[in-house]
Amino acid sequence: MKATTKRSTETVAKVKKKSLGVDVTGHRGEQWLYTDKVKDHFFHPRNIFYTEKEAQEYEQKADGIGQVGSPQCGDVMRIYIKVDKKKNIITSCKFKTFGCASAIASTSIMSEMVIGKTLEEAKKITPQDIVKALGGLPARKIHCSVLGDQALRAAIEDYEKRKK
Repeated sequence: MKATTKRSTETVAKVKKKSLGVDVTGHRGEQWLYTDKVKDHFFHPRNIFYTEKEAQEYEQKADGIGQVGSPQCGDVMRIYIKVDKKKNIITSCKFKTFGCASAIASTSIMSEMVIGKTLEEAKKITPQDIVKALGGLPARKIHCSVLGDQALRAAIEDYEKRKK
């Protein structure tokens, strides 16, 4: 009876883990779970540049550009925004990200979140909002959502400086 109960418990635990997302083992052996939303935005990022040429061409038309991170630490995010100047609404948000699945997914979902928002509304988006929209991130990967938030703010600040 105990073996059956133990096996049933193990099976339920595996099913629960599987429904939460993909199991990934960290370099120290810890388990990370990625939600289906994180996987979707990592494997199919929205508003991303796939070539350097695309990014260079868009950069000429962008109203604001923000970059945060460092290649030495592993994650770099560069955000490009276009703004409807009459309404102060973000009409386009594209990006290039060098980093892990969480960094790419965080930037991808953030780019969707800000399109159609006023600059003031976009400034209010927090890293917690990004993590919530992704359905969660492993604790060790929360900093990726902070980088997305910082890159967006830098792009908005760049736009506001250019406007003056």
